[in-house]
Amino acid sequence: MTDLASETDALGKRYGRMWALRDCSMQLPAGRIAALVGPNGAGKSTLLHLAVGLLQPDEGRVRAFGEEPRGNSRALADIGFVAQDTPLYRDFTATELITMGGKLNRRWDADVARRRLDGAGIPLGKAVGTLSGGQRAQVALAIALAKQPQLLLLDEPIAALDPLARHEFMQALMDAVAETGATVLLSSHLLTDLERTCDHLVVLRDARVRLAGPVDDLLGDHRILVGPRTEGPIRGVVQVIRASHTDRQSTLLVRTAGPLTDPAWTVREPTLEDVVLAHLAAGAPSTRTAPEVTA
Repeated sequence: MTDLASETDALGKRYGRMWALRDCSMQLPAGRIAALVGPNGAGKSTLLHLAVGLLQPDEGRVRAFGEEPRGNSRALADIGFVAQDTPLYRDFTATELITMGGKLNRRWDADVARRRLDGAGIPLGKAVGTLSGGQRAQVALAIALAKQPQLLLLDEPIAALDPLARHEFMQALMDAVAETGATVLLSSHLLTDLERTCDHLVVLRDARVRLAGPVDDLLGDHRILVGPRTEGPIRGVVQVIRASHTDRQSTLLVRTAGPLTDPAWTVREPTLEDVVLAHLAAGAPSTRTAPEVTA
């Protein structure tokens, strides 16, 4: 089996004359927990729907473990998906959903779902439409995990949850990944939650990949510089991603090519949020990509 859980090559999808995704090329190595971030309308949901085979590409290709997912029952058996707003049959109980899942999936472990819901204190006999948003999200995650996927795709599963429910959902997700070794691609706006859990990053803006790679490598490549006002080249800097200036001082978020030794600059390590927001604000494709990724 390929070492890549998901990959796209010049992938594109349009609705009428509008491209929701265009020229999207990326690679997600197996075993990663990846954050998919970007503003509304960037193409995140479209990318996930293409990756799970729910949409047909207009350009390029998408593969899961080396196979195109659309219409491919063998490939789809390895993919779990929790769509935005965790859609469930609201009149069904969790027990009924688990039973239905067993009839629709060749590889199914109902005990996995029951144990996770029991551990979360979620009643199996109540209609899921009567549960709280956090409880419904836990039911959707348990159903997805009962499929025993090797690749789990989650589209904004925690956006509408309160902080405690978000914490409980993310904890359940991390526990499941630790047990199964599944690869996860998680779409979310909540960068603080993602920074604590994700080791890989994909940033979308304006229907294209702007930045992608292992989080540690990306953080290692970026620095915040504070020093005398300048708009000229700086030794060791590959790219200035974002700059702000006063009359005397410049604050820059930059991509580097080694140590920065100029004593005129104070150098700080950025957070993941610093890096993501800078690339989103820049709005232009990155000129250098991290290892393992073509963006």
